[in-house]
Amino acid sequence: MRTQFTTDDGIVGAVDGVSFSVESGQVLGIVGESGSGKSVTCLTIMGLNDPRATTSSGEVLFRGEDLLKASPRRLREIRGNEIAMIFQDPMTSLNPVHKIGTQLEEALTLHENATKKQARARALEMLTAVGIPRPERRIDDYPHQFSGGMRQRVMIAMSLINSPDLVIADEPTTALDVTTQAQILALIKRLQEDFGSAVIMITHDLGVVAETADEVVVMYGAKIAEQGPVDAIFSQPRHPYTWGLMGSLPRLDVAVERLEQIPGQPPSLLRPPSGCRFHPRCRYAMAKCISEVPRLEQLEYDPRHSEACHLDESTKAREAAALLTTFSEAAS
Repeated sequence: MRTQFTTDDGIVGAVDGVSFSVESGQVLGIVGESGSGKSVTCLTIMGLNDPRATTSSGEVLFRGEDLLKASPRRLREIRGNEIAMIFQDPMTSLNPVHKIGTQLEEALTLHENATKKQARARALEMLTAVGIPRPERRIDDYPHQFSGGMRQRVMIAMSLINSPDLVIADEPTTALDVTTQAQILALIKRLQEDFGSAVIMITHDLGVVAETADEVVVMYGAKIAEQGPVDAIFSQPRHPYTWGLMGSLPRLDVAVERLEQIPGQPPSLLRPPSGCRFHPRCRYAMAKCISEVPRLEQLEYDPRHSEACHLDESTKAREAAALLTTFSEAAS
């Protein structure tokens, strides 16, 4: 899949050759820095990019149907019913002038032949499921009467009210305190298991990925740098960008003034670097990295695990082992 935006400065390649799949009952984590293409990937799946300035190519297959070729009417039938999305900021997604109950009921009546009484009963059921206290009273409150964490719970209830097959969560814990973040992630995981939905979790936080995901896609510069099962990514990371993300995680075993960081800045997608897009920030970069785009290839010993890097296997294995030794020492 590829997605490009037309701007006054030129063409922005926001998603460049991204390909992955997610099965029913599975959680796929998409991780990377801001601007790596995570959110645009999922907005493309939902058909929510501005059609006047966006060009998408390739395929987005959902139950065998290519969503890139679906009509606007068909996409409206799918959105909120078969595929739902939890956005970063619920205050910009919830209508401030309508009661929570009205918005939940509307999500149901738009796609189901439900009476108002049935819709209200279902809305109360979902508010209870997501842990809203006294739902029979709170259902008639407005969004501003809820805290940030409670508004996010309402958004989760709205996304699941039609029992969708796929839920896309775009940084669902942004701007929430640590305790509330943990509660929201645990809630999404529990409800995903209860409803059997597939989930795509977009995040920049590897801790969120480790806690919730079954499969991981690491994106950098609109491309996939590495992908595979969560245990493989964390136990045998094979891309320097993945090493950088893992190395920048906070540690409790040592006192440091500054966290480790990946030098430099993410690339401009208007004029991306030649070759490997990570090479200007990579301390392992070679001449080949500057001139040749690395292919995303399966590992010989684990076909579930793929990475796009020109480094030799012995260097990858050595650096991954050194990184994991550091984490093991921190844990002990």
